[in-house]
Amino acid sequence: MKTNVLFLLTFVFIINFSTHAQRGVRIAYIDTEYILEKVPEYQEATAQLNDKVIKWKNEIDEKLAGIEQKRKDLSNEKALLTKELIEEREEDIAFEEKEILDYQQKRFGPNGDLMIQKQQLMQPIQDQIFAAVQDLAGQKKYDFVFDKSSDATMLYSAKQFDLSEQILRSITRSSKREQAQTKAEKQAAQDEELIPEINEELEEREKALQEKKVERESAVEKRRQEILAAREAKKLEAEARRQKILEDREKAKQEKLDARNKTSETLESETKKDSTTTSEKSTEAKVSETKTREQLIEENRLKKLAEREARIKELEARKKKVLEDRQKAKDSINNNN
Repeated sequence: MKTNVLFLLTFVFIINFSTHAQRGVRIAYIDTEYILEKVPEYQEATAQLNDKVIKWKNEIDEKLAGIEQKRKDLSNEKALLTKELIEEREEDIAFEEKEILDYQQKRFGPNGDLMIQKQQLMQPIQDQIFAAVQDLAGQKKYDFVFDKSSDATMLYSAKQFDLSEQILRSITRSSKREQAQTKAEKQAAQDEELIPEINEELEEREKALQEKKVERESAVEKRRQEILAAREAKKLEAEARRQKILEDREKAKQEKLDARNKTSETLESETKKDSTTTSEKSTEAKVSETKTREQLIEENRLKKLAEREARIKELEARKKKVLEDRQKAKDSINNNN
């Protein structure tokens, strides 16, 4: 019996696999964590739950700190207490500690309030996600839809197979439809449901066309750059050729000028030889003329010096005579007296 059942299951699996192989297996995935992060209701409820968790933790930490203080007090007072009192207080401390641990287990244990409220919080969203996945998988004819955030390890996942955004839109539309109160809000939610879903095959074709367009534009741009580079190379070659012609012309012109200058220098040297003799003669004449002028100046100077000396001598003679006349006048006056 077991062999027949196993054979039947194997046969069904082979038939199912061959059918899928003929049309191609369609696989997609979702990211539940991403979807939950985008749902406002879930985020608000999570914030409220986190506030409760913080309150519970502070309450437990405060009670544990009180028990620790009681242990320290008992340790300091042991010398003053009897054995019976010490044992009684230790039992009280142990009882309180057990109560706190039970309370901690009640709040944070595997079946505690935190896990229960998390389950209550996530269950409606998970139900919506599951329903949306079922609808979308049926419409798009997907064979498998995985959850990327579950325990199943996905070593690689192409973005084109990610249905998270579509599931998120479906949940958002359902939430708006349920929360709609006015007629306008209900109409807006209904209009939003009429928006067509993303056609992945069309997107793939458009993406392929866009890639081909980019490649074609890249090839055209590359060809244009090659043409511009060839044109620039020809331009540089023509400019170099023109520059060489100009340099050759300038060189030939310079050679002609050098030859002409050499001839001029030869003529100038001969002319200089002829003019040297004339120049020497004129120089001698100028020297002689210069010497004669200098002699005249000197003679004139000496003449003026001689005239000045003569005037000085004449003035000295007059002065001497005046003095002699005065002396004679004095002598005659003295003789008369």
